[in-house]
Amino acid sequence: MLHTKAKFRAIDAVLLLLCLAAGAYIYYRIQYGLEYKGSWAAIPQFLLRYDPETGRWAANYLLQGLITTLKLSLWATLPALLVGLFVALCRTSETLFLRMVGASYVELVRNLPPLVLIFIFYFFVIDQIMPLLGVETFIRALPTGAQGVITFLFAEKSLFVQFISGIITLAFFEGAYMAEIIRGGIESIERGQHEAAYALGLSWVDEMRFVVMPQVIKRVLPALANEFINTIKYSSIASIVSIQELTFMGRQVVVATRYIFETWITVAVLYMALTLSLSLVTEQLEKRLQASD
Repeated sequence: MLHTKAKFRAIDAVLLLLCLAAGAYIYYRIQYGLEYKGSWAAIPQFLLRYDPETGRWAANYLLQGLITTLKLSLWATLPALLVGLFVALCRTSETLFLRMVGASYVELVRNLPPLVLIFIFYFFVIDQIMPLLGVETFIRALPTGAQGVITFLFAEKSLFVQFISGIITLAFFEGAYMAEIIRGGIESIERGQHEAAYALGLSWVDEMRFVVMPQVIKRVLPALANEFINTIKYSSIASIVSIQELTFMGRQVVVATRYIFETWITVAVLYMALTLSLSLVTEQLEKRLQASD
């Protein structure tokens, strides 16, 4: 397809002026219509704070929430990939029972609101699975050094159970979408390649390992990278169950300061800084994959 270079035209200028006018009107309504009195000067202290004991600057509420969001999304993506791969293999299996299991899981997740799922699954995990596994007792029995590593990689020991429950919940939710991406990649492999693998006497495992999955990974990697960005955005619903990620911390700052617009705009900028950075990485990844074809 031939792409022409975009030009700045009169209609673009008109639309730009309309957007600026809309922004000015919204600002006017906030300042005078709502009689809202805020202060941007109070926000930086909730990003960084000076620690007199160490003599260094440290992350405060909002940056702590951003770090927790990144850790939560990263750790949730890993099991979500495993769940997605397993379900995708079930959905492309020749066994009817496995196909039904995979389809039921995907349809269940896709047709229920995320908020409902996170309430049901979170409270099941935290009330049934975690006490059964004795996770909290195990963490408390660890030496101080090991607890420090747990805090650095995951969360403080007092919040570790909630953090792990959030990871499991997000992985359960995101696994369905990743399963559909991987399934689409598997089904995009030409039938002739399956027949060639069968003719060579390859087992199903060897066929998937040496023929199918290397091609699938290359085809679906950009889509999976985009799904990681979606995981970051969906992690905000974990604030409902008291996981101290960015949205939760934003609510705490609003309660403490009453600076509603300044706080949520800052939260939005932090989310955008994270997701846009990952989007740029994904875009470069797609270009490299296209160049290697």
